[in-house]
Formats: sequence, structure tokens, C-alpha cells
Amino acid sequence: MRVLVACEYSGTVRDAFIKAGHEAISCDLLPTDVPGPHYQGSVFDLIDDRNNNDWDMMIGHPPCTYLTLTGNKWFKPEFAHRFPDRHRQRDEAVNFFRRLYECSIPKVCLENPVGVLSSLYMKATQYVQPYQFGDPHSKKTGLWLKNLPPLVPTKLVEPMFHIYKDGRRDPIWHYESMRMAPLQRMKYRSKTFQGIADAMAAQWGNLPTHA
Repeated sequence: MRVLVACEYSGTVRDAFIKAGHEAISCDLLPTDVPGPHYQGSVFDLIDDRNNNDWDMMIGHPPCTYLTLTGNKWFKPEFAHRFPDRHRQRDEAVNFFRRLYECSIPKVCLENPVGVLSSLYMKATQYVQPYQFGDPHSKKTGLWLKNLPPLVPTKLVEPMFHIYKDGRRDPIWHYESMRMAPLQRMKYRSKTFQGIADAMAAQWGNLPTHA
């Protein structure tokens, strides 16, 4: 299969599909973090809806900055002077997501955390957790699937948390990322967990190439 991995610079999903025997390329405005087939630029440079460029599948990770529920606090009137363009940025983020999903590539998976897409665009096909695929972490993530079956969990493990003195708990990956520099933290938090990437390649890589 020819697989386009949109909005990915970590190479995690790209390399999982390559390891499974497929032709895959990642694409992002940032350079790839690890050597491998990568296009630095707009994903729409690689998607030509007139002929589809023969892509069989796209796995996409659209930016979630303006789409998460946790970001809703910045839409309050008291923050309007700090973030005057927030509504426009959210509209652009939704439209970017929609344009990816509705492109002519026959099989599409777009992932995003719990957010506003369910109300502003469409509900996710399924939600997955890393601890369902062998990684001991909690990060509820929605998958919007087109012509793809839901992922089947591969290995259930116990997620790890940091417990604060007042009893609150934080997923250990999130807690550890707070000590990182801003760019490193952003990359760490957006990276696909390996177990989910491997499941995508194993379960979707053997599907027929027609829609």
C-alpha cells in the first residue's frame, strides 16, 4: 500500500507501516525527527484530488491546539484581549480537519484528543487508549475513520499515573513532559504511542486497496 502520514514529524506511524512492508511517507511543516521518507511542507502539496496521486491510505494527526476542550477556557471574554483571533483559529482548524477527511484518498484515519470536533464537525468513529495496545499510559484519543474498521485492542496493560499529595492524579507521560522545554514538550505530547502505530500497520495494512 502507499500510505501518506500527514502532520507527523516523529516518523512513528510512517516507520510502522514501512516495517510492515508498505510504502509510506510522512509530511509536516517541520523536518522529520528520524531519517526516513518525509516531505517538509503542506500536506496538500501531496494530495491532488484530481487524480489522488494513487495514495491508498492516509493517517493524519491534525494539530489539536484550537480543538481541545481544555482550550475552551481561552475563549472566555476575560481572555479576549490576549487571544483576539481564537475563534478564527478554531474555525480554520476545523476546516483543515474537514478538508483532510473529505479528500479523495479512499481510506482515511484522522486522530485527535477529546474536543469540539464532535459538535462542530462529526463524532469520532471510536476512542482508543494507549494502555489498550501495550503502552502503560492514559490518553483518550478519537479516531475518525473512512473506509477503515475500528482498531482492535492488542494488549491491555495497567496505565501509570503520578499521584499528587492532594490525591489528584496525572498520566505519567503528561506529568513528565511538564519538565521539558516547550518545543520538546510539544513534540512529546503529540507523538503517537508505538503500540497504536503498530496496530494501525498490522490491522489496516492487510486490507484490500480498493475502497
